[in-house]
Amino acid sequence: MAGPGSGKTAVITHRTKYLIEEAGIPPKHILVITFTKAAAKEMQERFQSMTQGKYTPCTFGTFHSVFFRILQRAYGYTAAQVLPEERKRNIITSILHEMQLEYEDEEEFLQEIISEITRVKSEYIDLRHYYSTSCGEEEFRRLFRAYESTLQKEHQIDFDDMLVYTYELLNERKDICRMWQRKYRYILIDEFQDINRMQYEIIRLLAGTSQNVFAVGDDDQSIYRFRGAKPDIMLGFPKDFQDTKQIVLNVNYRSTREIIEGSQRVIANNQKRFPKQIQASRPYECPIYLHTIASVKEAGQDIRTRIREYQAQGIPYQQMAVLYRTNTQARRLVEKLMEYHIPFRMRDRLPNCYEHWIAKQMIAYIRIASGSRERADFLQIWNRPKRYLRREWLSEPTVDLDEIIQQNAKRKWAVEALQTLQEDIEAMSTMRPQEAIRYIRKVIGYDAYLEAYANERRIHAEELTEFMDEIQAMAEPYPDAPAWFAHIREYGTQLETQRMQQEQRLAEDNAVTLSTIHSAKGLEYQAVFLFGANEGLLPYKKAMKPEEIEEERRLFYVAMTRAKTYLHIYTLKEHYHKRLLPSRFIEELACHSGRASV
Repeated sequence: MAGPGSGKTAVITHRTKYLIEEAGIPPKHILVITFTKAAAKEMQERFQSMTQGKYTPCTFGTFHSVFFRILQRAYGYTAAQVLPEERKRNIITSILHEMQLEYEDEEEFLQEIISEITRVKSEYIDLRHYYSTSCGEEEFRRLFRAYESTLQKEHQIDFDDMLVYTYELLNERKDICRMWQRKYRYILIDEFQDINRMQYEIIRLLAGTSQNVFAVGDDDQSIYRFRGAKPDIMLGFPKDFQDTKQIVLNVNYRSTREIIEGSQRVIANNQKRFPKQIQASRPYECPIYLHTIASVKEAGQDIRTRIREYQAQGIPYQQMAVLYRTNTQARRLVEKLMEYHIPFRMRDRLPNCYEHWIAKQMIAYIRIASGSRERADFLQIWNRPKRYLRREWLSEPTVDLDEIIQQNAKRKWAVEALQTLQEDIEAMSTMRPQEAIRYIRKVIGYDAYLEAYANERRIHAEELTEFMDEIQAMAEPYPDAPAWFAHIREYGTQLETQRMQQEQRLAEDNAVTLSTIHSAKGLEYQAVFLFGANEGLLPYKKAMKPEEIEEERRLFYVAMTRAKTYLHIYTLKEHYHKRLLPSRFIEELACHSGRASV
């Protein structure tokens, strides 16, 4: 049980060295396994540096690389048969088009479908008993079967298949299983809290009767439920492996005592966890700072000011990080840092909000109100909201609404809908962009359209209306459509420049890190700014069940324990003119504490 900052990687590398040098285990019988290629490489390099490269037959790898090696030996698979992620996306997109499923947000829908396919495979779920959260059950089953059929025709396997096929092979072929058990007699696993059910079952098969498994992890840092990782697996380890010995690495060498004690107060509220008390090796130094800020704009200004102050005190930019629950929360922060020329690097790709399907439709409406008669613009808004107008009426590159009305003079309902559209376009022609968006939402009925769409797709309507709030707020400073369109172009250019600089900045030591909490796991900084400690943001609004709230609490815990010395937590009073409540985790943190500063 390795708490944050307790040196778990050092424990694994030293144990590997001990097995070879002290216990006399041949290196070829040792398997060290983790989740990412980068982590496996780092661990191998540390081990080779420690042992001067004497024990090269020792195997360091990811779950997928080790399992693929097993499949290669059994079935003769080649690397060319592993389905690239881009090809996977193309196959599923093609199937979606063939099935003619209706959706607005193709990218988001595609990601949800891919996640669900992974869930079915990694948890070994019978497709007949799986209920999709992104579309109808029968539609998902058809889609899943079509995807599997395509893979079989092309003689390809995806990364999820590597787990399924390895499990089935070792479970059904006892001779092959025994061969690999003889080869890998000692198994060491890093980041064990991130393991999914299928990976765990394969490890149990490889361990066989010897049960020589050394697992290092922290159930309190299990934050990848969406990938199938659950703390229940780690909690069940002592039941599955007899005579388990539990060693608690309970000294944190990273953070100050205030941060350790505060994070312990929060995580202690989780019910499903191994009880443990983490100790700090560092003394009390400075309080945890809790800030209640009026708006995102003010939070951005405050963070920018404090970054400057810390930098003036000698803390380099690369030792500072701004963390948040979801990537969309970064947009306004990015604008502030760009505005004040503070160098930053993002661990996650920031999507351009103006490329979202909702934003594209708002832009099309305002372009039409500004005089555009391009067919592409009318296609964006033609039946959004539903007007029951036929797509084939937009047959020409340039749209003439009067002509379309004349062609449909006998269809009274169509004439009324088209004339109302004309009146709406005329009304918006003199409005500022923000006023026009408000008009589209409330008068034309776009918000009601979003609610109906959300119900159809089984998603929260609030997610879509909140995005509308954001687009509307971002349009506020601009007096007319040309000024707003110029901003949209400039914003896209800045984002593209930012993306192009990412690789360079990742190698440099002069940039503040902006990251989701998920992407910051395993990292550490002198100063951490945790943004958006509010109900609906952290914990996230989708978290409803007790186990989901516990995962959100673990996320908060992970964010807190990235900080070495300075931890600033920001609670917003409002967001897009809506009152927000402080996160329940703030109350847990402040409970019985005299060492938090407001």
